[in-house]
Formats: sequence, C-alpha cells, structure tokens
Amino acid sequence: MGEVAGEAKGGGLTAAKVKTAKPGKYHDGGGTGLFLRVDANGGRFWIQRIIIHGKRREIGLGGFPVVGLAEARKAALTNKQLAYSGGDPLAERRKARETLTFADAVDRYLSAKLHEFRNEKHRKQWRATLDTYARPVLGDMPVRSISVADVLRAVQPIWSDKTETASRLRGRIENVLSWATVAGHREGPNPARWKGNLSELLPKAAKVAKSDNQPALALGDVAGWWTDLAQREGMAARALEFITLTAARSGEVRGMKWEETDFGPQDKTDTTDKSPRAVWTIPASRMKNGREHRVPLTQEAVALLEALPRMEDSPFVFFAPRGGMLSDMSISAVMRRMQEAEVKAGRVGWLDPKNKRPAVPHGLRSTFRQWAAERGYPRDMAEMALAHFIGSEVERAYQRSDMLERRRAMIADWAGFLCGAALGANVVKLGAAG
Repeated sequence: MGEVAGEAKGGGLTAAKVKTAKPGKYHDGGGTGLFLRVDANGGRFWIQRIIIHGKRREIGLGGFPVVGLAEARKAALTNKQLAYSGGDPLAERRKARETLTFADAVDRYLSAKLHEFRNEKHRKQWRATLDTYARPVLGDMPVRSISVADVLRAVQPIWSDKTETASRLRGRIENVLSWATVAGHREGPNPARWKGNLSELLPKAAKVAKSDNQPALALGDVAGWWTDLAQREGMAARALEFITLTAARSGEVRGMKWEETDFGPQDKTDTTDKSPRAVWTIPASRMKNGREHRVPLTQEAVALLEALPRMEDSPFVFFAPRGGMLSDMSISAVMRRMQEAEVKAGRVGWLDPKNKRPAVPHGLRSTFRQWAAERGYPRDMAEMALAHFIGSEVERAYQRSDMLERRRAMIADWAGFLCGAALGANVVKLGAAG
C-alpha cells in the first residue's frame, strides 16, 4: 500500500472518512493530487501534490475541520488549473499571505463560522466588537505581521473601563488569528493568546472589572418610572413593560411568539378547571443558557398581552412596523427618551444609584433581583426567575423542579409592587397638587 493508508471506494474521500481516518495518508482521487494527512495526534491536514513548471511540489491547503473536504477539493482544482495554464500556485499563495489584512481575515473567518453562533444578536455583537475596537488598530495590518504589542494596542485602552468587552475582544482576535495560521496566512505563536502571553502583561479581568454591570433602576425610583412608562405609546413601550413584569431578557421578549404562550383556563371562575395557569414557555433555542424556560404570567402580564394588536403573517407578539422582530435599539430608545425628558424637565432622571449612569433595559433584571432579596425571597428562586444556572452541574442534575408556582407568587408580588408603587406615586402627586 506504500505511504497511502487508504482511499474511499469510488476513488474519492468521503466526509465520514475524513472525520474517522486513522494516522496515515489518504488520496482523494480525481486527478488533482489532493490527499489527507492524519498525524499521530489525530491532526488532519490537506496536502496537494502538483507539477509546477516541470517540478513536483507539495502545497498545504489547511487543516480540517477549518477547511472542509469540499473547500479542499475546490482549492486543489483551482491550483491544478492555474498550474496547467502556466501559473504558479505557490507564488500566488505567498502573495496572498503578504497581502491578507486583519480586516479581510475577519470577513473570511466569519463567513465560515457565523452559522455556529446561537442567534442573530450574537453574530452582530461578534462583528461589532471587532469593528469598533480591533479594526481601527489592526484592520489594515497584514495578519502575518501582527505582534503582541499590536494586540495590546487594541485591548489595553479598554481593559480597565470595559473589562468584559475587552476580554471578549481579545478572545475574538485570537480566534481570527488562529484561523489565519491554520489557513496558512501567518506562522508562529498566536499573539492574542492569554495564558503565558497576555496574562503576563495585563491584570486578570476579574481583578479590574468594575463598571461593566448594566445600569439598574433604583428601587426608590420604580414608582415614578413605571408611571412614566405607562404613559408612553408604541409597541416598544409595551415590550419594555412586559420585560419589567417578567424580569426577562430583551431578546427573549423581542423574539416571543404567540405559540409560546398559554393563558390557562378561559373561565376564570370555574374552580374545577385544572388546566395549567397562564405561562410563557421559551424554547431552549432562544435561551442564553440553552435550556427551556417557563415564565409564569401574572394577571397584569396577561392583560397587557390580550390588549396588544396582532399583525397578520407575523408570529411575533411584539412586532416591528413591518412585522419582523423589534430591534434591541427600539426598546433602549424608550428608556433613553424617558431619561432625556427628565433631564429636560430639570430632574436627574432614572440613574443607577451606584455608578450614576442612566438605567437601561437589561438593568431592570438587577432591580428585580434587589427587590427579591429585600423581600426575603429565596436566592435560588430569584435566580431561577432570571433563568440563571443554579449551583454546580451535579446540583442542577438533581434539581428537577423549576418552582413555577412558587415563582408565580413571587412575580405576582413583583407586579403588585410595580403597580402599587405607581398608584402610590399618583396619590402623592395629587396630594401635592391639592
């Protein structure tokens, strides 16, 4: 058999063979000279043997799975055609390595990997982080020449003030440069690697992170804020109300579909009806933790939903003007306008009591969490309402109950706090006016 360990029947490799082949060399057939080399550690690399200007040469086409079978075949065929016409694929590759910029590498990496990300928001955040912080520093640089000092120039300016963002940025730069290395566009250690590299030059993220928490609404401001929100018109304002009532994430509410809701018994006076009480079930595919989450719906939440208009051919509960999903910015804009109106009226507005920054939609979850703690609700129940993981993996395996009905009582108390506080605010306002 020589140095070739094996071939798939029919003269070509298969996707299954590529994944399971043992150490050795495996020809693909087809006349392009493509073969797969599997080393002793299980690493898989595409190699092409080809005649260039009368000399037999070997060209590396990248490693699997970054470069799949179809991509390797396409590259091998392109090289074969170029060599046949008198060109030099190796010279073209050297030229490409010299000119591939970080910005181009980002585009090529994301075109291959974006489908692996869970949701559209994550995909946008991935690119936005690189575009905002990495592209101005590294964008025009050839990936082969990017050094540790260059990576530092991108991440160090925000390491102290936006530590979580900076940490994610570093990891994303590392991923892009790792792809560039495997694809043959650069050589040597990854300059964005943390352990034994940037870890020696930057303080640990946990030691410096302090201001990345989303600004939350102070409990003492809930009354005025909830009253103000109720007076706002529009679908985004109603979505923000629902976010507050359920302590859910913005993306969970914006992606909410009518098919996920169950309003329970239709006859509220029939005590013999044992149908499930009103609940919103968010599928695992839309949850940050990848697990299905049930949200008990209070009377206030159900009333809000029942009063909403419905758009034909749109599955979304809180739909955008054209029927699609509301944007994250549309909900944030409601809170921003509420803050701007307060400032215009000569008041400080709705500020986080600790960092004095204007509260944002995601910070409402922190407000709920503080309220639950001060009301004495069990920590695990409050964390479960926020769809956070509770305890270790072993503890979660034994925790089969999601405490739905106990959480229903807690979230009803929270709704009562919101609406009762607003009622109290109106009473004070009327009394002051009198």
